[in-house]
Amino acid sequence: MAEIKNVLVPDIGNYKDVPIIEVSVKAGDTVKAEQPLLTLETDKATMDVPAPFDGVVKEVKVKVGDKVSEGALILTLEASGTVAASAPSPAAAPAPTAAAAPAAQSAPAPSVAAQTVTAPASTSASAHASPSIRRFARELGVNLPQVRGSGEKGRVTKDDVQNFVKQALVQQGAAGGNGLQVLELPVVDFAKFGPIETKALSRIKKISGANLHRNWVTIPHVTQFEEADISEMEAFRKELGSEYAKESFKITPLAFLLKACAITLKHFPDFNASLDASGENLVLKKYIHIGVAVDTPDGLMVPVVRDVDQKGIVQLAKELGEISARAREKKLSATEMQGGCFSISSLGGIGGTAFTPIINAPEVAILGVSRSAMKPLWKDGEFVPRLMLPLSLSYDHRVIDGAAAARFTTYLAHLLSDMRRLAL
Repeated sequence: MAEIKNVLVPDIGNYKDVPIIEVSVKAGDTVKAEQPLLTLETDKATMDVPAPFDGVVKEVKVKVGDKVSEGALILTLEASGTVAASAPSPAAAPAPTAAAAPAAQSAPAPSVAAQTVTAPASTSASAHASPSIRRFARELGVNLPQVRGSGEKGRVTKDDVQNFVKQALVQQGAAGGNGLQVLELPVVDFAKFGPIETKALSRIKKISGANLHRNWVTIPHVTQFEEADISEMEAFRKELGSEYAKESFKITPLAFLLKACAITLKHFPDFNASLDASGENLVLKKYIHIGVAVDTPDGLMVPVVRDVDQKGIVQLAKELGEISARAREKKLSATEMQGGCFSISSLGGIGGTAFTPIINAPEVAILGVSRSAMKPLWKDGEFVPRLMLPLSLSYDHRVIDGAAAARFTTYLAHLLSDMRRLAL
C-alpha cells in the first residue's frame, strides 16, 4: 500500500531562515534516494537537500526565494520502496516501521498513511550529521564517528563537537599536566560608564573567529620578516595592465605573488604540507592550491586558487578577480574554500609595514603582504630609489625552523625581484 510522507529540512547546523536558491523537482517527478530535491544557500556555502528514499513527488510546498529552517516542510513523497529508517535517539523506545498510534488501531486503516520523514544530510559517512557540522568537525580535526550525538535521532550537533574537543583537552591536561588554565573573561556592565550600542557579529565572523582562536592557541606561531625589491615587477605589471586594460579583470600584484609563492613552495616542499592527525608525520602535497584572504563586508573569507603552479600570470589575475567578486557577493561554494596548501593575506591596498598573520590550519604557513614603499637601497656604491614590498611569513614551529623560514622568504624575495625567474 502506497504511503505519502512529508519530507522536512534536515539538521543544517545553527543556520536559520536559509534561502532556497533552486528547487530541482516538481509534482509528478520520480526521484531516487539521495537525489537532490532543492539547494539552500547560507552566507558561506551552498548545500543540497537529498531525497530520503525512492518515490514520486506528490506536492512541492516551497519555491525559490523561500526561507526555511530545520524541520520546515519541503514536499510530500509517495514512497515506492523501502524507507531507510533513521537511527532512534537513545531515549526513544523502538517503534514499528509503519508507525500507527494505539488509539487509531480500532479505526479503519486509511488507504494512504501520512508520515513525516526528515531528509538526511548529504553524506556517505556513518555518523549522523549535517554537511555544516561535518565541515566544522573537520576544521577542528575531530573524528566525527567518535562523537555521540545528542540531537534528534542521534544527530551530532555543533555543541556535541565542541564538548568532544573540550573533553579531549581536559583529558590531555590531566594526563600530561599541560592543560591550559585560562581565567574566564569578566562580565562587565559597560553601560555603567556611558552610552553603548550592541552589534551582533556576522555569521562569518562567528565561524572564523572560533577557527582563528583555535589556530592561535594550538599552533606555535613564529613570524619571519623580509623585504622584496619589486621595482622591475611593478614596471612590468603596469605594462601588462595597459595591454589588458579592456578586459574585465586587472593585473594585480597578487597574481605575481601567487606565481612566486607556487615556485617557492616547490623549492621548499615542507611548507606545502600538513601534520597528520597523530602529529608525528608530515603529509607532503604534490599539488599547489593557495588560499587568498578576501575582505568582505561581513568578514574575512579565504577562497582557494587551485593548481597555481600550472597557470600563468594573466590566468591567475583573471581567476583572482572572479573568486574575489564571488566572495563579496556570498556566492562561493564550500569546495571553493577547501583544499588549500598555503595562504596569502594581502593588506597592501590598505596600509601597514608588517603584521603577524594567523596560520590557517591544517596548513603550516601563511604569507602576509603589506604596502610597498619607495626606499633608498645601497646598490653599486650608491643609494638608489627602489620599490620595496614588506613580507611577513608566519610558520608552524613544530614543522619549520627559523633557518628554513629565512631561506623561504629570501628565495621568494629573490623571485619577486627578478621577473625572469618566474618563467623558469
